Formats: sequence, C-alpha cells, structure tokens
Amino acid sequence: MENLFSPLHLGRGPEMKNRFMLAPLTNTQSHADGTLSDEEYHWLTMRAKGGFGLTMTCAAHVQARGQGFPGQLGIFSDDHLPGLTRLAAGINAENSVSIVQLHHAGNRSPAELIGQAPHCPSDDEETGAVGMTHAEVLDAIEAFIEGAVRAEKAGFHGVELHGAHGYLICQFLSSEINQREDEFGGSLENRARPLRMMIDGIRERCGKDFILGLRLSPERFGMDLGEIRDLAQSLMTEGKIDFLDMSLWDCFKLPNDERFQDRPLIGWFTDLNRHNVKLGVAGKIRTPAEAESVMAEGVDWIMLGRAAIIHHDFPLQMQANPDFQPLPNPVSRVHLAAEGLSEHFITYMGNWKGFVATEE
Repeated sequence: MENLFSPLHLGRGPEMKNRFMLAPLTNTQSHADGTLSDEEYHWLTMRAKGGFGLTMTCAAHVQARGQGFPGQLGIFSDDHLPGLTRLAAGINAENSVSIVQLHHAGNRSPAELIGQAPHCPSDDEETGAVGMTHAEVLDAIEAFIEGAVRAEKAGFHGVELHGAHGYLICQFLSSEINQREDEFGGSLENRARPLRMMIDGIRERCGKDFILGLRLSPERFGMDLGEIRDLAQSLMTEGKIDFLDMSLWDCFKLPNDERFQDRPLIGWFTDLNRHNVKLGVAGKIRTPAEAESVMAEGVDWIMLGRAAIIHHDFPLQMQANPDFQPLPNPVSRVHLAAEGLSEHFITYMGNWKGFVATEE
C-alpha cells in the first residue's frame, strides 16, 4: 500500500502522485477523422479525476494509413490539435500526468478502413500488406516524431511509443515479419533502428522536460524474449527514455519460451539494471491484492486496463479501503455507462468474452 501511494518522478515532467497508470485502451469513441469526441474526453478525464497518477490516451495513430480501428484518436494532423489541447488541459487539471500513446498499426490496419492495402516492413501474404519502401520507412519515423511534437504543442506532458502487440514498431523488431535487407532489417540492431531513430528525433525536437516512454511486449507477434530483454537493457542503459512499459498479458505467468521458465516472466525484466529509467508492467492486475503483489516484485509502477474500465476511481477506492473488491465480470451495460463508457465503447467491450453481461 505504501509503495503504491507514494509519489514517483519519471525523470522529466511533473511528479506522479501515485504508482497507478491508466492503460492505453482501444475504445472506438473518437470521430471518423480522428478528432476528439466529447465521449472520449469524458472517459479519459473521468479516470484522471478517479485518482490515476498518470492518464494515457488510447493508441493515437500518427499516419492516416496507420489507423488500426474505427473511431481511433488521431495525431497525424494539426486538425487534431484543438481536441488534443482540450484533452491535455482536462487531464492536467486533475493533477494527473498526461501522456499520448503514439501508434501505427502497420499490417494490422484494415484495408477497408484505410482505403488501401496496409504496409509494413516486408510484404506480408497473410494480411495483404505491402513492404514499405525506404522512403516510406523514413516517413513513418518522421510521423512518430511529428506526433510527439504535436502532443507537446497540445500541452501533454509526454508520449509513449507503442512498440508492442504486433503493431508497426513491433513488426520491425520481429525477425519473422521483418525480412528487409537494408539497414532496417537483419540483426536486432538494424530491426531496432527505426525505434531508436524515433527516440532520438523526439529527444532532439521536444523540450528537455518532455516525458518519453516505450511499450514493449516480450512474447507473441514474433517477439523473442531474449532479444526484447537485451533491447530493454540497452535502452535503459542509454537513458533516452524515461519509462519502460512491459505489456506481459499476465503479470503472474511463466514465459512461453522453455529456455526462460525458471522464473516468472516479470522477473526477466525486474532484474535489469534500470539506471534512471522507471519500469512498469501491465497484465491482469484486477484487484488491490494483485496490485500489491505485482509491486512487491520490484516494479516502479503498475498499469490498469480492465480494472480501470470497471472502476474509474480504482486508486481512490483502494486508498480509502485496502479491502475494496472490484465488481467481477460480467458487468452490466448500465454500470459501464455510469463509469463513463459511451455506447460505442460498451459495444466494443462486448467483444471481450465474459466482460459485458448479457441483459434480457
């Protein structure tokens, strides 16, 4: 309890008042052109009011061609600035650190949504994605940097690069998907080059107090646990990022890779030399007991997703009552509406097995 409710400084930007981050959650609530809706604003600022030390947006796409789902928040145009500025001000007013997650879906962009074939590091027969030209890789890198510049202009305290879950950065990191033969393919050093160029560009063009985080996942989508561990250590040693967000799917599981099953997955990252980089995790943290258990593993902060959907004020409720027990799934549509979810968001959550109650 004491650790969870102690402040944390990420090295740049304002101090987090506690160790709770709101996960970047797909919600399909924004307008078709990527501009912020009142529903998206209400959902996010409600979590900031609910006591989260850091409130992160859903994945915001940095190129129109990189859109991953309908109703996705955009950050690829100055047309998005008025809504983003309003959102940053609303989160900041609640003493919550404001972060935009920067995203490009790569081969996971639905062709029917973006109006053309998606692109990714190499031709991908399974998804119909077209391999990016050298110029297109540079354009995508620049788009992430411009997204960060736009986020800072809007008043956000920082950004997180979405390098997990099989999206574009993750696709470059994957030796299975990335079959390029130029400086962006082959060795891990080359496959991580786009990511490092994004990091360097953001550091050069954003203010010295602007927060920069990175989300990685160590499994699935062609990820190799050993490589991701090495990359995480290298990035921590270099110290250009402020926080590393490891999306583990389940914080309590053993690794899938038999070579690493002598300890839980989380242990392969908590033992790294963090230098000044703060480490946090996401993955099935749903109760106060689980939150405390994960903190006891030695992370600096935790990220809540589903738990934050069900209770916008999870941190405040836990602080007031350590025995607080969140509602179990499935939860009613009425409850979710009261928790700030729009009809679009509730319908989307209906795709998550057992999350929304079937009401007669």
